[in-house]
Amino acid sequence: GTENFLMAAALAEGETVLENAAQEPEITDLAEMLIAMGARIEGHGSSRIRIVGVERLRGCEHAVVADRIETGTFLCAVAAAGGDVLLRHARADHLDAVIDKLCDAGVDIRSEAEGLRVRSPGAEQLQAQGFRTTEYPGFPTDMQAQFMALNCVAQGTATITETIFENRYMHVNELMRLGARIQVDGRVAVVEGLAGSGARLSGATVMATDLRASASLVIAALVAEGETVVDRIYHLDRGYDCMEAKLRGLGADIERIPTR
Repeated sequence: GTENFLMAAALAEGETVLENAAQEPEITDLAEMLIAMGARIEGHGSSRIRIVGVERLRGCEHAVVADRIETGTFLCAVAAAGGDVLLRHARADHLDAVIDKLCDAGVDIRSEAEGLRVRSPGAEQLQAQGFRTTEYPGFPTDMQAQFMALNCVAQGTATITETIFENRYMHVNELMRLGARIQVDGRVAVVEGLAGSGARLSGATVMATDLRASASLVIAALVAEGETVVDRIYHLDRGYDCMEAKLRGLGADIERIPTR
């Protein structure tokens, strides 16, 4: 909604003040591009944005910021599977809450000139982390499912509280098909990590129910024993560009199966 208001108000006659504006990095990035095109915008990145309309905008060149949720998804994937990966152009300051939890779990994440370097010994040596989803700059609801997948194969028990959306645990049943131990009570999910229990996730055919749920199933499949088939990956394609190719480039045994 904030992005639509920004674009409309940039060419509207007079002054527009947007209260309770979203503060995500994508909002700031869009505002910076509009300013480069000639828009008059102040306060972007805060909850109050002031826009004075102009008659027309001009063209510009603008480098779009890295997708912080894609960044977080790959951070969780590397954390779960283990490895040493550089995420080019990724920014730590756009994902503080998630990175803090990953570091608490035992993952080594550092900013470098080219992006973020993530090193993980694998989920079996990590500690499950509880969290509560909140608006930015808190823990994003769009990272809840991916981090839950990581918790499923880490050590210990973690409590997750979802405060943003209803029905945000649709991935739970599918993770449980793989052998995850999860209990849900309303907005709260308790995840019992399998590390150290003698049990492991086992491959199965699962169904993606939404965008982030599909990403969580891919992460779980990376560390499950045997073959996992994720159906309805059109959900995945809504938010990730060639995810399977990127993971394959990192050494994952993953392929896209053509549908009839």
